[in-house]
Amino acid sequence: MATQSSNSPQTPAADNDYTMMRRVMVESQLRPSDVNDPVVVSTMAITPRENFVPESRKATAYMDRAVPLDVGGRVLNPPLAAGLMLDRAEVRHDDNALVIGSGTGYLAALLAPLIASVVALEENEVLSEHAVSGFETVANITPITGELIKGYSAGKPYSLIIIDGAIEHLPEAIIRQLKDNGRLLTGIMEDNVTRLAIGHRKNDTFGLKPFIDSDIMPLPQFAASKSYSF
Repeated sequence: MATQSSNSPQTPAADNDYTMMRRVMVESQLRPSDVNDPVVVSTMAITPRENFVPESRKATAYMDRAVPLDVGGRVLNPPLAAGLMLDRAEVRHDDNALVIGSGTGYLAALLAPLIASVVALEENEVLSEHAVSGFETVANITPITGELIKGYSAGKPYSLIIIDGAIEHLPEAIIRQLKDNGRLLTGIMEDNVTRLAIGHRKNDTFGLKPFIDSDIMPLPQFAASKSYSF
């Protein structure tokens, strides 16, 4: 008689393994790095990160490193990068957010239970299709396929924008999509070092301030001209 493989993600044993992996991720990666916002920790403890990576890479979904998505050189950034950005964002239940470079949708899925609405912007159609299949039961995520560097002006203004990758250049068009007093979180590249940064738009002024080094991966769509620097 045929038996179901014990390492299939559909088996109870595998479900228990992923639950344990999420618990270990919280205790060994998030809490030691001061990701302590209870709503952030709670959503990361229950969101199945393994559903947002290729089948062949599910076993590595919770490791403290980027997971290749096997499409266009893109990756799912390390859990800690997501946790630190969400923690520093100080998410509010009435936030309307834009996630740029949403990939397979993990960061949007983390945000969705915590805020009013999420626009998940991705330009790679294969990744967008993966994300859409995972959003079927989530009413407040709107998946959009389009150019990352343009943002998504139809949904503006946003109280929160998160760029899920490291950038060298932040287009003015994206800043203009942020509400007054809105927050923008992103990775940045400075002298070949990647860091996380936060900025607030106030009275039409905006500036990014790095707050911690991070292994967040670059988004080539946001490469800078040689004359540009943060």
